[in-house]
Amino acid sequence: MNEFKTCDKCNGFDSNELVKKLKELDSSAKIMVGCQSMCIVGSKKPFVIVNGILVVANSIDELIEKIKEII
Repeated sequence: MNEFKTCDKCNGFDSNELVKKLKELDSSAKIMVGCQSMCIVGSKKPFVIVNGILVVANSIDELIEKIKEII
């Protein structure tokens, strides 16, 4: 089972949109939303910690593509 962690406090991206796309990508994944202590990254770009691996991109769509390569 995949595990996705992201933050809903960071201002660099729309966390609601990201979570929606993560659910579409893997509906059985464990998704944890809350502070991940990644404020420097999350203030500028969307990020997800995928199974313990930090993934960062310039947009949510680009991020989803990178996640697809990992899972």
